[in-house]
Amino acid sequence: MPVTTVFFDVGETLVDETRVWGEWADWLGVPRLTFFAALGAAIARGGDHRDVFAIFCPGRPVADLVSAREAELGPLGFAIEDLYPDARPCLEALAGRGYRVGIAANQPPRAQAVLEASRLPVEWLVISAVVGLEKPAPAFFSHLRDLAGQPASQIAYVGDRADNDVVPAAAAGMVPIHVRRGPWGVIHQDRPELALAALRVESLAELPARLEELGRPEDEERRGGGGGGAP
Repeated sequence: MPVTTVFFDVGETLVDETRVWGEWADWLGVPRLTFFAALGAAIARGGDHRDVFAIFCPGRPVADLVSAREAELGPLGFAIEDLYPDARPCLEALAGRGYRVGIAANQPPRAQAVLEASRLPVEWLVISAVVGLEKPAPAFFSHLRDLAGQPASQIAYVGDRADNDVVPAAAAGMVPIHVRRGPWGVIHQDRPELALAALRVESLAELPARLEELGRPEDEERRGGGGGGAP
């Protein structure tokens, strides 16, 4: 069946996190190159991205660091200006071609307000800290299927990570799409799990045309398909 619905990850898929991580390095007093190298090492060994803080602030909980920085500088996180230049055009192009579009990602509560203010053309906004579900848990992807009311095989999930995006989306019966950018996208690019991806793209600018390789929503309508339910 053709893809009719597309959900997008946020970090390094729709949003460029370079500024966010760079400002953390500045606040910690660590050269940016050193900080980014440590972040890459944590990703390469399969650790959590928050492991980077244990390298420079051993014994200090991440939550304490976040609280201290917010007390000094105010709310943390990405801003609308951090959207990749191809993010909005891609979402608009997909919506214009008849796809249903959503955002679903592991993000803190503040991301909800930022993304709502962005006025991106999406039908659903699923933020892990708000809905109480987090990737790569199967329940997160089941929730997306329930929202869409479509068989999982008609739902694409676009993300930069093998572990949090491609593998669990495939396990849920969805159509995984890998975007090779950002530290996870580049470091994960040679992982054998990426063979599960139905498409691999270098940027979201490629996606609208490439997605047609999997069929158009109109194809299903012409066959009289659609409808909800489990795959």
